[in-house]
Amino acid sequence: MKISIPAPAEEIIGKLNEYGYEAYVVGGCVRDMMLGREPGDWDITTSALPDQVKQVFRRTVDTGIQHGTVTVMMGNEGYEVTTYRIDGEYSDGRHPNHVEFTPNLAEDLKRRDFTINAMAYNSRTGFVDEFGGAEDLKKGIIRCVGEPMDRFTEDALRILRAIRFSAQLGFLIEDRTYEAIRKIAPNMVHVSKERIQTELTKLLLSSHPGHMELVYETGISSYVSDAFHRAYWREEEAGKVPASFQSAVERTDRRVPLIPASIAPEKHMRWAGFLRRCTPDHAEAVLKDLKLDNDTINKAKTLVHWQGTRITPDKHSIRVVMSRMEPDLFDDLLSLKMCLAEPDLKTGEPRPETGEELELIARLAEEIRCRGDCISLKTLAVSGHDIMEAGVKPGKEVGAALAGLLEFVLEDPKRNTREILLQYLGSGQ
Repeated sequence: MKISIPAPAEEIIGKLNEYGYEAYVVGGCVRDMMLGREPGDWDITTSALPDQVKQVFRRTVDTGIQHGTVTVMMGNEGYEVTTYRIDGEYSDGRHPNHVEFTPNLAEDLKRRDFTINAMAYNSRTGFVDEFGGAEDLKKGIIRCVGEPMDRFTEDALRILRAIRFSAQLGFLIEDRTYEAIRKIAPNMVHVSKERIQTELTKLLLSSHPGHMELVYETGISSYVSDAFHRAYWREEEAGKVPASFQSAVERTDRRVPLIPASIAPEKHMRWAGFLRRCTPDHAEAVLKDLKLDNDTINKAKTLVHWQGTRITPDKHSIRVVMSRMEPDLFDDLLSLKMCLAEPDLKTGEPRPETGEELELIARLAEEIRCRGDCISLKTLAVSGHDIMEAGVKPGKEVGAALAGLLEFVLEDPKRNTREILLQYLGSGQ
């Protein structure tokens, strides 16, 4: 296994060692190195106290000094350096009331969530793996460090993190950890909607978005929001505990994926794919409850509306649909429909269009664009000013007139001339 730590991180570890302190890269970056993935962040843990870290390095930022974290600036990059610590009581179910610094690396690793995130490494010592994280990586298992109920009681967000990691890595959740998730699910009330949304979005953007089903199987969904809970289970199942506990082996035989991984890994696309069986208003309620950004909400709602609506493969029908959304979103709609073109294996319901029809629609849409057909008010041959000059009173009537003219042009793009449109307007049609 090739281990490569960025030079700035190596320099930080080396300098701390020179002053007599231990230091390692720790957590997710070690996990990702062992999996052959490129780590996104490089966290460093050390026996040095925060003030001692600040004495060693000239440029530091007190990012979480009360919890032992100092950011060491190396050029324009910052590296979080955290003192070995033991967490105190978690009275709010999310954060420790206090932390106690310790010179013992094993004590620090013991407080972490999952075995695969509780490993440390430096080039002098090699890997430090007190809890079998390397073996769990080989087996493809998500397992809590120590007693699962303790880890989840300390921080309820870990409940969702377990499922999110299983989706990102394609791992199974170990039986005791899975059972603890089901028992401790009500503790999700301690987690903010913003943090829940972040985890759910990461889950959906993973290579196994269908693992969202675990959020329902484990009973977490009802503690996310009522709208979210009703987004997947049928109405008659709402409020019931979904799916009895199964062993990890049994859970390998997963049902039809909740959301195909073939859908582009973009927020609005994956959320629309997940919410595709909802009404647009229900989808909007789910996303607003989770405090997603307005752009994602609007795009996903539009896709949910149109993905279940049949587009007839003729240019007029296609121009009408294209006029209802931004050009890129129409392409996303076709992509989403293509991913869902086969019959729904859970309900047996056929999709609105076949794959062949969608391919024809895509070709016709490209022809529409190449010809420069008018599909929006921006390219209409008349403006609001023209409408008012023609005698329409300022206000809503102008907007209604423009909308009517656009519909007239969508039927036949050759009508998009100032003369034809004003004549049509004057005819009272």
